[in-house]
Amino acid sequence: MVLQNETSPVTGFILLGLSAHPKLEKTFFVLILAMYLVTLLGNAVLLLVTIFDPHLHTPMYFFLGNLSFLDICYTTSSVPLTLDSFLTPRKTISFSGCAIQMFLSFAMGATECVLLGMMAFDRYVAICNPLRYPVVMSKAAYVPMAVSSWAAGSAASMLQTSLAMRLPFCGDNAINHFTCEILAVLKLACADISINVLSMGVTNVIFLGAPVLFISSSYVFILGTILRIPSAEGRKKAFSTCSAHLTVVTIFYGTILFMYGKPKSKDPLGADKQDLADKLMSLFYGVLTPMLNPIIYSLRNKDVKAAVRNLVSKKHFTP
Repeated sequence: MVLQNETSPVTGFILLGLSAHPKLEKTFFVLILAMYLVTLLGNAVLLLVTIFDPHLHTPMYFFLGNLSFLDICYTTSSVPLTLDSFLTPRKTISFSGCAIQMFLSFAMGATECVLLGMMAFDRYVAICNPLRYPVVMSKAAYVPMAVSSWAAGSAASMLQTSLAMRLPFCGDNAINHFTCEILAVLKLACADISINVLSMGVTNVIFLGAPVLFISSSYVFILGTILRIPSAEGRKKAFSTCSAHLTVVTIFYGTILFMYGKPKSKDPLGADKQDLADKLMSLFYGVLTPMLNPIIYSLRNKDVKAAVRNLVSKKHFTP
């Protein structure tokens, strides 16, 4: 751990990562690298089929393509830095590099929260108001919805990153994390961070609380509509159109609630173990969810499976 002079501003940070557990670093390097490659491959294939297959040019698959692109950006904003930290003895990052990485990770996470809400609205209209679906979810509607998700996430990230990086860092410059995670960076500031805490609280309400409430409300109406369908086959078909999204939402928000909602240990030894567990949980959350998304959306989706087969056959047989 490096301590800088109290009057000297920090020009870079040290990422502690798993430096206290060097025996784990190579194991996790192989594991995270494999998961990252699967994430890139799965989401790239899903993105390509939603672009090139005309049968998938619908609002649902447009949002799904955005989600795949977002997951690629989200993992790429942090995983390469994490992999490098597993192999590098001195895990340093410049002040500007830390700011960029913080902005990208926060922006992708916030955008995904809003995008999942937009996808829930799409399923709500499709199931509860199917006759109005072509009008409500026209291209003039769903494209701006996706754009607004990216814009809102980027704006929130710009605000939080600028508030965090303008703070004075004049002491310990060792970040107890794999990346420049905003909460870990705020702990190093040698100034009052009450404004940051307040703005983070408001942002969490807007980007976590509001989407969860909206998605939950949408699925209450969706479930009510499905239960009123007279035939079992009709109910099964209706539920199958939103089951993948519901699974992704449950994993995404469930992991967040588990990570940040569990009680903290007061025992020093327990705190050290919990600190390691928290970092590993955060690490796997950043890779596992994006890796599972394309698997979940394609596992029982005949349209996606057919589109992937068509894409592969074109690659093999097109002269």
